[in-house]
Amino acid sequence: MAADLFKSDTAFRELVRRASERAGTDLEKICLRGPERELTRTKNLQPLLVCVSLGYLRHLTDKGIRSDKVLGHSLGEISALAAAGIVSFETAVDIAAKRGKLMDAAAARVQGGMVAVISTEREAVLQLLAQKFPGAQLVLANDNTPNQIVLSGEIAALEQFAVLVAAEKIGQCRRLAVAGPWHSPLMAQARQEFSSWLDTIEFHAPKVPLIFNVTAQTETDPQKIRQLVARNLIEPVRWRTAMDSLRGAERLALFEVGPGRVLSGLARANGLGDEVKIFNINNLRGVEMVARLD
Repeated sequence: MAADLFKSDTAFRELVRRASERAGTDLEKICLRGPERELTRTKNLQPLLVCVSLGYLRHLTDKGIRSDKVLGHSLGEISALAAAGIVSFETAVDIAAKRGKLMDAAAARVQGGMVAVISTEREAVLQLLAQKFPGAQLVLANDNTPNQIVLSGEIAALEQFAVLVAAEKIGQCRRLAVAGPWHSPLMAQARQEFSSWLDTIEFHAPKVPLIFNVTAQTETDPQKIRQLVARNLIEPVRWRTAMDSLRGAERLALFEVGPGRVLSGLARANGLGDEVKIFNINNLRGVEMVARLD
């Protein structure tokens, strides 16, 4: 991941050095050489992913490619804060490092995880969730597409729900390789500490509209933006609704900036693939390619 940035981009390496100081480990080393178990620890992965996303974003903007709107899925919302001009790149790394540490600590206190549910019977799945798990034991965490949601909660509840879905023949469940029950009330203590810490961070009004996870709407008030960023830890990511809000824009193009292609797949699953151009910017070759397009 990001080998080309490490090789050629001194500004990116400075950003990673800052992230390493905040995380208390050499993120460049574990990114390029592992071990994977350290790379995937939440407290390490979150600031590193933000560094990588912002590294490629800087190259895009240097080529004159600038966004009309920005949004980011879960952790990606931190990178989006910087892309919108709400915080600096350096502050975004600090926020990601703090977020990662608090979530890592919260995950160590509970036996929790997440499961993706693939189903064409969305309402039946949600009704089953409401009937069998009316409390905080298991909740909707990501509303990704019409046919995919993600649930978050205690391990026992995740396993029980998968059995119920199979018995009802209303979908398929797949455990996600995550360290904890993200976007659930089980992160309440982390959210409280994160919110208090965010009050010490300077936020600005966005220069570019940012569609936030928990509301799928834009916001301009810096104090309200702080609250939305903190709420992200315990409330669902309303990605399907956010994608819907992009429809109808003239000559719409989507740029997925950062490692992987997951969001491009979600855009297509939300029906945007036929309407818009989708570009994956996960290496410098991708930046050069889109810079040559009209």
